[in-house]
Amino acid sequence: MDLKQVVTKLNGFASLELAEKWDNVGLLVEPSPPHSVKSILLTNDLTERVVQEAIDKEVNMVISYHPPIFVPLKRLTSGKFKERIIVKMIENRIAVYSPHTAFDAVKNGVNDWLASGLGSAQVEPLEYSKGPSSGSSQYKLLTSVLTNQEADRAAKLQDSLKGLDGVERIQVETTTRPHDSAEQQISIHCSESGLVNTLQMFASLFPEAVSKTEVLPLVQIPLLGTGQGRLCTLNSSVTLSELINRVKSHLNLKHVRLAVAHNDLRQQGDPLQSQVQTIALCAGSGASVLCGEKADVYLTGEMSHHEVLDAVSHGVHVILCEHSNTERGFLTEFKSKLNVLLEEKVDVLVSSCDADPLQVL
Repeated sequence: MDLKQVVTKLNGFASLELAEKWDNVGLLVEPSPPHSVKSILLTNDLTERVVQEAIDKEVNMVISYHPPIFVPLKRLTSGKFKERIIVKMIENRIAVYSPHTAFDAVKNGVNDWLASGLGSAQVEPLEYSKGPSSGSSQYKLLTSVLTNQEADRAAKLQDSLKGLDGVERIQVETTTRPHDSAEQQISIHCSESGLVNTLQMFASLFPEAVSKTEVLPLVQIPLLGTGQGRLCTLNSSVTLSELINRVKSHLNLKHVRLAVAHNDLRQQGDPLQSQVQTIALCAGSGASVLCGEKADVYLTGEMSHHEVLDAVSHGVHVILCEHSNTERGFLTEFKSKLNVLLEEKVDVLVSSCDADPLQVL
């Protein structure tokens, strides 16, 4: 399958518009075309060991959840490991694609996978993604005017606004009234740049209606089920101990780090036996998404010392699993999804070398 076809399929699964603005996602290394993709290696991090694995297995493409190019590279030398990685991929004609926070946000992506191991629950994003943006602020003017059949000022307004920059749509609905008059509902969609000119044109034709005209800012529609982080409300509360066991089982971990809420008033005695029902989670490093959210538990890969102190001071237990441990398990699930997306035409492998760099001894 051609590389461009594969990229189109990947973007169809998780639009790159879902990624955070600071992120660096999409096709990061593109061999000179044509480039046929017969096999793909999935990895959480593109390390030098994974690069060698990709070369040994003769794959044509690597999908690395974390972008190997994040901070701009000023040169490609053998002095730094990030640069060596990119040089090796170019030399061996291996394409590199990174989805990162687009996979976090998408429905049935990384965060939904992380939530799926906690038990039966209602799950919703903590921060909803928004629909496509036009790139500029949009406004809607709403008003109603009385006019007669001989002097249809609304028609004049439509003609005047048709050539005006920034005006995108004009809609007039007429309701017949007694004595040969009509009430006309006027709706005008315009950009911020066209707002003043639109109002001036409107005021010149309908000075009596300016005071009752509404100007409404138009916002992007939230995408249901899509966004950063997740709030999981379990159908039945469980002990903190049971929740920890579920996390360990789902992530295949022997140990996690736990910070107990300081002012846990829900149950005296062993805090591990306290009942919890709401879990705010974010794969990876989730403090920027989680902090301030109301929940019994925060679940993420890593938080700083002071971020943990802040959470427990607000009565929230914190479970930390190390950064990539909250992400890597999704690759196995994504392998099945990708096989379907690519119609079984490409061999999809999960890296056997990829692992979290930290160990608990």
